[in-house]
Amino acid sequence: MDHDQRSESWRRCCSYRTLKSWLPVFCWLPKYNLTHLKMDLLAGLTVGLTTVPQALAYAEVAGLPVQYGLYSAFMGGFIYALLGTSKDVTLGPTAIMSFLCSSVVGGQPHRAVLLSLLCGIIQALMALLRLGFLLDFISYPVIKGFTCAAAVTIGFSQVKNILGIHGVPQQFFLEIYYTFYRIPEARVGDVVLGLVCLAVLVVFMLMKSHPTHNDGSTYSSVARKLVWTVATMRNALVVVAASLAAFSWEAYGHHVFTITGHTSQGLPPFSPPPTSDTTPNGTAVPFGKIVEGFGGGLAVIPLMGLLESITIAKAFASQNHYRIDTNQELLAIGVTNVMGSFVSAYPVTGSFGRTAVNSQTGVCTPAGGIVTSVIVLLSLAFLMPAFYYIPKASLAAVIICAVAPMVDHRVVAKMWRTHKLDLLPFGVTFLLCFWEMQYGIMGGVTVSGALLLYGMARPKVKVSDDGVLVMELSSGLSFPAAEYLSHIIHTQALQEFPPRSVVLDCHHVSIIDYTVINELRDLQSQFRLQKVQLTFSGLQPSILKALLAADLNGFRFTDSVEEALQTESVNLLSD
Repeated sequence: MDHDQRSESWRRCCSYRTLKSWLPVFCWLPKYNLTHLKMDLLAGLTVGLTTVPQALAYAEVAGLPVQYGLYSAFMGGFIYALLGTSKDVTLGPTAIMSFLCSSVVGGQPHRAVLLSLLCGIIQALMALLRLGFLLDFISYPVIKGFTCAAAVTIGFSQVKNILGIHGVPQQFFLEIYYTFYRIPEARVGDVVLGLVCLAVLVVFMLMKSHPTHNDGSTYSSVARKLVWTVATMRNALVVVAASLAAFSWEAYGHHVFTITGHTSQGLPPFSPPPTSDTTPNGTAVPFGKIVEGFGGGLAVIPLMGLLESITIAKAFASQNHYRIDTNQELLAIGVTNVMGSFVSAYPVTGSFGRTAVNSQTGVCTPAGGIVTSVIVLLSLAFLMPAFYYIPKASLAAVIICAVAPMVDHRVVAKMWRTHKLDLLPFGVTFLLCFWEMQYGIMGGVTVSGALLLYGMARPKVKVSDDGVLVMELSSGLSFPAAEYLSHIIHTQALQEFPPRSVVLDCHHVSIIDYTVINELRDLQSQFRLQKVQLTFSGLQPSILKALLAADLNGFRFTDSVEEALQTESVNLLSD
């Protein structure tokens, strides 16, 4: 490479266009104005008031002290504003990621933080290597099976907090048994408060999903906005009201509710995540042993985090008429998790609920996430003492209402009507997830892959008799299909008496490999021995080129089935 070429290459690498592709903030920042600022402040404030109670609740799902939910909720806003390509997406703790984290680290904060670092590195490497296509191998039935099972598991895990009982194991089936076994130990205060919080949250959700009729008057418009605002901030309102009730009883010396208790006050220290740990008896656990303990979770959690966030980003990009860059989204999530590990965060991803609030409030740019992050930081700095009085039953109600819509029973009926085989990976994923989430996802992906391979190994062959057998192939031909195709041709043509000539209609065939070509070579030999013809028709240029390069002895091809039939008729008459 000469000097001019090197200079041109450096100019391309350092150009403003390249900078914008790696830092999308430079795409929207030059066009930022006061209207954008006003809308982003409103959206950021609204999402922030939703994020704080949810982050506290999701830390409970992860089995971590509640402050870790807030530690995980602010880094995403800053990083995504620089690297994200969606104006709507908000990154932070979610129910599914919290549950996966709990299943892998068992509620150990140091390991949760290290898991965030490792997940972020894996996600960032996937982005740099352009490996986002790997997510395409996780089918929709697997995703729905996982989310439905996770919602059931997460929701039921909060029943013990509604009842105010303790000592219930985390394993799902044991959790069911001991929850019902210990119902007589339920605390009346927690049960009453939990049910009241659930009822209020459900009413607010219904108010938001079924807005009142707008007759065009100012009163009606204000009422609708008020209802929407109250319904959107329902989590914060319920948690605040429950905390005030708990504080009132505690002030008079009545311990009626199970409360969150002491939490660490202030911002988390900025320090590298721990690469080792110690057991309760003081034994040191090296880095390798910790990673080994993560097991399959180290593959499942990064993939599920990417899948959840990118699915949300695509959905809202389509709804609001813009495009996202998938690999850039992977990079944003990866960097968020890496940097989050330096402030004691556990793995995060995009949140559907908070993203929906962000979009509905009219956010204009990713800068709305910065406002949300500032609210979380202010909560950490000044409100942590108030979190002492948050009743666990109110957080449980928030979690149950958040995950309930994820149990989509209608999807089963839709799969039954459209493609019944999709129920197989869905069912395998759903059932295995109650044992281990990782096994459920891996089992579902394996079944989906097996169904995909079976379809490749058994391509549909439509056979018609026009004096000569015409076999129309419905898809590409790859090595799993070679033996099946050979069997069909032998059964239908060569094993008949007398043997039949065959026209292979290949106009649907777009791929072919060496194994299939080798099988076709053997078939050609057997057709010649039987003194009948094997003719190919409708070959695409790439397939024709491959077959000509293979130099098949006696290779015959035509542009169409009709031409092949005419040629065969002429041959029969001449015979």
